[in-house]
Amino acid sequence: MDFLEKYLNNASPTGYEWEGQKIWMDYLKPYVDEFITDTYGTAVGVINPKAKYKVVIEGHADEISWYVNYISDNGLIYVVRNGGSDHQIAPSKIVNIHTKNGIVKGVFGWPAIHTRSKTKEEAPKPDNICIDVGAKDKAGVEAMDIHVGCVITYPDEFHILNKDKFVCRALDNRMGGFMIAEVARLLKENKIELPFGLYVTNSVQEEIGLRGAEMITQTIKPNVAIVTDVTHDTTTPMIEQKVQGHVEMGLGPVIAYAPAVQQKLRDLITETAEANNIPFQRAALSRATGTDTDAFAYSNGGVPSALISLPLRYMHTTVEMVHRDDVENVIKMIYETLLKIEEGETFSYFK
Repeated sequence: MDFLEKYLNNASPTGYEWEGQKIWMDYLKPYVDEFITDTYGTAVGVINPKAKYKVVIEGHADEISWYVNYISDNGLIYVVRNGGSDHQIAPSKIVNIHTKNGIVKGVFGWPAIHTRSKTKEEAPKPDNICIDVGAKDKAGVEAMDIHVGCVITYPDEFHILNKDKFVCRALDNRMGGFMIAEVARLLKENKIELPFGLYVTNSVQEEIGLRGAEMITQTIKPNVAIVTDVTHDTTTPMIEQKVQGHVEMGLGPVIAYAPAVQQKLRDLITETAEANNIPFQRAALSRATGTDTDAFAYSNGGVPSALISLPLRYMHTTVEMVHRDDVENVIKMIYETLLKIEEGETFSYFK
């Protein structure tokens, strides 16, 4: 829990993930044989690096954020997204603006309710939300070392709600990094000797197009990839289950059905879960998973890949929420599946 809290509370915006990666690597170091890193910040802990057959377990390290896009003459800062940041949650939020000399605090201001038109009330939009850092004018903002391109994050920190709900910004998807690290820890502590090389992969830049996974899969050239990410708990208001399906936190990990998901690998995961009494749910994802699974699956001539998702409420807000039981069961599911993978297995349909 100390590692989880430290890891989540650290800012790790897309394109600036390295401080979070250092925390993750420090925790993982006793449980792996070596590390691979790339120029954009993806980190991989490797067990059995000399093995020819390679299995990846993967999460992504980045979180959504904003960039400074424009500074007005009266000292207000307008923003542009870095990833899928939600403009509707921005008003009244405190922010951290990252400068070369450290953090500058600011707030997303919003007109008081008394001053807004009751007949034509304007909603928050990307072009009307702005940050106030308490500066008189543009020169005052620039004197704080704030410039176009400075990245902006939310400072909201980890807490536990009602004993078993983890709440924080950026559970999407640093929970994935946490869970794959726990798999590596369990393998080490249980003295498991795997017959293949295991590549515990924490990719960058998922939020802007799966870019970190796209790069690192070319470096690793895996034979198998098991990806973990978050998915929507669809039991909260304003979600149409006929469209989004039924997924509920606390009922177990979610196994994805999609063209990118290799069916024989997915069957191994579900059969392993059933044999070990690990609860799980299913989700149909149509054309693409929208996760790093797609990047691994369609790389290197095709890599058998599967997706295990963690049910999450309020995605891309500062109060993302997951159930502790689901976290533990994702860890168990990946761990037990690894014990069933045989060296050289191709998961071919044509045997």
